[in-house]
Formats: sequence, structure tokens, C-alpha cells
Amino acid sequence: MAGILRPLAGRAVQALTVALLVGLVSFALMHALPGDPAMRIAASRYGPDLMTAEAAERVRAELGLDRPMPVQLAEWVGRLATFDLGRSLVTGAPVAEELEIQLGASLWLAGAALALSMALGLPAGLLAGMRAGRLPDHLALAAAVLLRALPVFVTGLVLIIVFAVWLGWLPAAGFGGWRDLLLPGLTLAFGLAALSSRVTRDATAAVLAAPYVAFARTKGLPERLVVLRHGVRNAAIPVVAVLGLQLVYLVEGMVVVESLFAYPGIGHALVHAIIARDVPMVQGTALAMGLTFVLVNAVVDLLCAALDPRQVAR
Repeated sequence: MAGILRPLAGRAVQALTVALLVGLVSFALMHALPGDPAMRIAASRYGPDLMTAEAAERVRAELGLDRPMPVQLAEWVGRLATFDLGRSLVTGAPVAEELEIQLGASLWLAGAALALSMALGLPAGLLAGMRAGRLPDHLALAAAVLLRALPVFVTGLVLIIVFAVWLGWLPAAGFGGWRDLLLPGLTLAFGLAALSSRVTRDATAAVLAAPYVAFARTKGLPERLVVLRHGVRNAAIPVVAVLGLQLVYLVEGMVVVESLFAYPGIGHALVHAIIARDVPMVQGTALAMGLTFVLVNAVVDLLCAALDPRQVAR
């Protein structure tokens, strides 16, 4: 039990550190941008046609943007200690309420991308590992290199042109049902599948070359049982561990993919908040992304410990 609680306590400290660093960096970067934030916020509130110097002054006085930056930052940290992310400077709505909707949509997209990537990458990696050095291995390597090298926006544009414009099978943008998840989910899944397939391939090849697998074969077990009983679980440990790294790709790609497909998720909201100079919204969005990363890594640690209990005793 103590072996499990130790990494969880470490993740809790990491979450607190992430919260403070993300808030500080987001605040500093937003205020380092050129231009008057009050003018930007006024333009977002009233529209470019009704935005005047008087409207900007009213916004500056209302939101306290004329106060010293250390005072504004200290106020945000104080609210964070009470789990209050503040209010959007543009809409006036609580940041937590807006994030609840946007984060939920992004989690649906992330789940679809991970499911699709596992459906594509794991079988390909398993087959390549069982046929290491042969034609299936070479074909899987070529496909993984190609998919990993393509930028996310290029993959998304190709899928939109083929499946939305030419064939008309799937919607090109928006979110209203499971069909809207397929194109953005596939756009993210291809890059994830490229990585997971190679990790699965290397892990499978290494496990099948291990002495205990050779001993299982000498006992006369069929190859299918050797792979299922002795290969899959041991090969799954590095595959599960790489899920934490794949989240980095998801967070990076989600900002681009959600903007490309007009998907109402947290990445799309982050782009609009930066453009509008909505500092509390940027801080809250970046904080949600950072804490999600810490949470997923904690879950990965627990899964790896469940697959290999020897890690708990270390």
C-alpha cells in the first residue's frame, strides 16, 4: 500500500507545482503580448464597430486592468487557493463553468482518438513484432514514419477533402454527435497509432525472444497461447507507459485540430481566449490541460503497477 501511495503523493505535489507555474507563465506571457488588453477585450465584447477609447477605459476600470500586475497575479493565486478560477473578462461567466463544457467536449475527442489509435496501432505493432524483420514489419515501419512525419493540419485537411468534400460521408466541422468525432479523432489517432505501433512492435519482439517464452514453446504450447498468455501482458507494460507521452501529442494536436474542425473544445477555447486577451480564461484553460496531464500520468503509474506488481516493491 505504501508503495502505491508514494507515487500518488508525488503526483499531488506535482499537480500543485503545475498549477502555480502554469498560472505564473500564462499571466506573464499574456501581459507580454503587444497591444492594449483593454482594447482587445472591448472589441470582443462590443464588436470592432462599437469599440472606442471610452469603451476601452470603461473595461479597464471595470476589470481593474490598471492595477499593478503583481496585485492582479496575487489576486488570482488567492482565488485559486479557494478553487475559484475567476470570471471570463469577455463574457463575464465563471471560468469553471465554461471549462466544464469545453473540457467535456475535449475529453470525448481525446477518448475517441485514443480508441481509434489503439484499434489501428496495437494490432499493427503486434503483427510486426511477431514477424520482426519480415515484410509486415517493414510495411508497418514505413506507415508509421509517414504518419508521424505528416503535420496534424495536413492530415486533417486531407481527411476533410476526401471524406467531407469528395465523398460527403462525414461532416467537416462542428460537434453534435459521434459522426462529428470521426474526422478530428482520426486526425489525432494517426499520429498516436504511429508511435504506439512501434512501441508495441519492439515490446512484442523483445518478449517473444525472452527465455521464458522459449521455454513455453518447448512445452508444446501453440504459438497463439504463447503470445496471449506470456507475451501480451509483458509487452503491454511499455505500451501503457507510453500513454503518458501520447498525451503530450494530444494536447499539442488538439489546439490545431479543434481550430481546424471548429470543434468546441478546450483547445479551440484557448486560441480564442489568447486572441481576446482573456487572461483568466487562458490561465484556467492552461491549468486544466496541465492537471489533466498529471492525472493521466498518475493513472498510467497505477496501471503499470497492476501489470507488473514488482514495480510497487521497488
